[in-house]
Amino acid sequence: MKLQHAYNVAAVLSVASAHTIMQSFNGNPMGDAIYMPSSNMYQSDVNANTLACNGAPATGFRSSSKKITVQAGSTVTGLWLHELGSTDSNPGSDTDNKVIASSHKGPLLAYMKKVSDATQNPSAGPGNGWFKISEVGLISSTQWAVDALISTGGLQSVKIPSCIENGDYLLRFELIALHSASTYPGAQFYVECAQITVTGGTGTANPSTVAIPGSYSGSDPGIKVSIYNSKGSPYPSSYTIPGPPVFTCPSGSGSNPPTSTLPAGGSDGGGAAAPKYGQCGGIGWTGPTTIRDSIEVLKMTLCVNGHDVILSTSLIAKQMGIDIDESCSRASSLTHTGLVTLGTSNLDGTRLQTISEY
Repeated sequence: MKLQHAYNVAAVLSVASAHTIMQSFNGNPMGDAIYMPSSNMYQSDVNANTLACNGAPATGFRSSSKKITVQAGSTVTGLWLHELGSTDSNPGSDTDNKVIASSHKGPLLAYMKKVSDATQNPSAGPGNGWFKISEVGLISSTQWAVDALISTGGLQSVKIPSCIENGDYLLRFELIALHSASTYPGAQFYVECAQITVTGGTGTANPSTVAIPGSYSGSDPGIKVSIYNSKGSPYPSSYTIPGPPVFTCPSGSGSNPPTSTLPAGGSDGGGAAAPKYGQCGGIGWTGPTTIRDSIEVLKMTLCVNGHDVILSTSLIAKQMGIDIDESCSRASSLTHTGLVTLGTSNLDGTRLQTISEY
């Protein structure tokens, strides 16, 4: 207990101002189809209207009359960086926390809300109508979604469901930092909403929705939680992501499978299985290789086993710009926005992975 308390205090003192803010959406900067608040401050009150899309401060904010057209079924990307107004190439003065402090462990989520006019952001945010399209929490016993976000340079990518109705939506990106969440309020909610117009949707689905604020409670196990284990490490044995389940299109509609979290070292009851994002064995790999949520794993992971390269689909391979030569000796030129750069690698038993939901 004393060790955990010391870890909490150290984390808070060392990164007291190590916040984050979304800088751009699909290459469009803040204030240009994405509401720009006056600071990178977090939300802490789950009952506040500002939990939906941040909120208009007294001064310093900038709204936008622009909307970004997004194709249903496509992947879109937001960029999180620590300081207001920083860019990927110029992250600001605090380069040690370019994205967010590494102590700020927690999940990444994304929601959508159908609105009559997306430019009425953030005022159109509070209330019912929100459905979750993505969530990633505790990936393994040594990695949170925020850890993966930092490794990508702050890129959070999500897929727009193909089966939803065309029209204006608010797309809500959310990062929850849990380093001080053992009491409420303690969890830090970083939220930003992009103003989008969806085209090409089939309109065959009517997602169940929740209210924001309203879908979270201060006593939820994913909000009021100590993430520190008995050794003081911020990687618990399991974690429950707050909010409703991820919406998925009906079978046959061709949309995205859910993005979910698994307890570190857990099992689905089908025998031994490797943690998500680590479920492909290479040469000499002796661990479990059972595939959990196989559709998701195929979608989110590039697995290399000797000379056999397993890709989710040839289309995804092309979208990622992966060039694999005839001898299968290297993988390079991974240029798709939001994906982890693989670079040149010896594929002799190496397991290469990339996460398309970040």
